[in-house]
Amino acid sequence: MESKRVIVITDGDAYARNALDYLAKRIGGTCLTDLAANPTTATKDEMLKAIQRADEEPIYVLFDDAGVPGVGMGEEVLVDLAKEPEIEIIGAIAVASHTRSLEWSRFDFAIDGEGQLVPNGVDKEGVPEMEIGRISGDTVYCLDQLDIPTIVAIGDIGKMRGNDDIDKGAPITRKAIELILERADVNGK
Repeated sequence: MESKRVIVITDGDAYARNALDYLAKRIGGTCLTDLAANPTTATKDEMLKAIQRADEEPIYVLFDDAGVPGVGMGEEVLVDLAKEPEIEIIGAIAVASHTRSLEWSRFDFAIDGEGQLVPNGVDKEGVPEMEIGRISGDTVYCLDQLDIPTIVAIGDIGKMRGNDDIDKGAPITRKAIELILERADVNGK
């Protein structure tokens, strides 16, 4: 069986679900909206079955720890799912949160709340922070442990002071997806 191409998103609230569902219909792919939650409640097996059933790639899979310090349910399921040979994680959108602890990840690209590529991490509103090359968030810590070719850091999906609003086409989240697809060379699919 050929592996399914997956884009991981570290946010599962209603704004993220709506934005990713909207973008999947426009860019292409399948968003596993029904399994997204804040916090993640779906099991690895439920997600794997849904990924295998998905008709169109890439498959957008949303994970969320809901602010739980340390490794939460979202990260546990993500780490387990990443070990499955049936899927290929082609990228991740690392979403910032107000969580201020040791939970951070490196990234390849960051997009600020104005839609510009920046070297610094960004906060929940998409404002660049002091740290270069790392983002803080409640569901991002495990990303460094996984073999993910492209990680794009952004603020809170569908929000960022209205700049990523679905009524505007969720342009920041769209740009993050396009960067991942470009790097994975699947944008022609």
